[in-house]
Amino acid sequence: MFKLSQPLLRFKQKDLDIQDLCGLLKIYGRIGQKTLFYRFYTRIDQVFLLWGIITAIIFMTAHFFPISWQFQAIIWSVLTLVGSVTMACLTYFWVTVEQLRWIVYLWIGLMVVGLGITDFGIFAGIGVILINLCPLWLGLTAIGYIVMGIGMSSQTFIISGLIHLLGIQLLTYFLQWQFLLTGIIMAGCLLLLAELQWDMRPPIESQILTAQEREFNRQQNVLRQS
Repeated sequence: MFKLSQPLLRFKQKDLDIQDLCGLLKIYGRIGQKTLFYRFYTRIDQVFLLWGIITAIIFMTAHFFPISWQFQAIIWSVLTLVGSVTMACLTYFWVTVEQLRWIVYLWIGLMVVGLGITDFGIFAGIGVILINLCPLWLGLTAIGYIVMGIGMSSQTFIISGLIHLLGIQLLTYFLQWQFLLTGIIMAGCLLLLAELQWDMRPPIESQILTAQEREFNRQQNVLRQS
């Protein structure tokens, strides 16, 4: 069920649950006693940042640099696999507490399918695949977002998926800029999700946590609602 009263995106709330505090990354800059900027990233945010950077590197390189497709396929396949393993490690505690491990399996499965089709198209010289690499990755990403949005009761992720589907249509008008446009859409959504708080279903009473940790989460939830 979707909470229509909950904002799709908003500034991050600081009253975090145990699973969000685990591995929290804080970045700030100060001059004397004055704080110039302050950002914090949960491990889920860190995964979005990681994939945002990886996606930007892959598609910007494909657009701006005349590097052989075979070499890029090898490098980007290794980078994607490393990113997938890192994602699984970073999100393990959070998805276990939230009972959302299937999301990690979903994204790893989509990545493997995408890599398999991409590498086959490049090394076998399949033209129909080569000219549709951008729609392929936008489509797979859209599937991931929409399925995740339904499973997490998140309108934000469903809309993100729809934006990627719209991006497939936009590619037909920017044939010479397909890789650049794809990189902007995919990396842009990821970085936005890392910087802001998105909507999802209410917290659950996970038996993975101790009684004290569950009580702490309940108190944090009350603070966030206020």
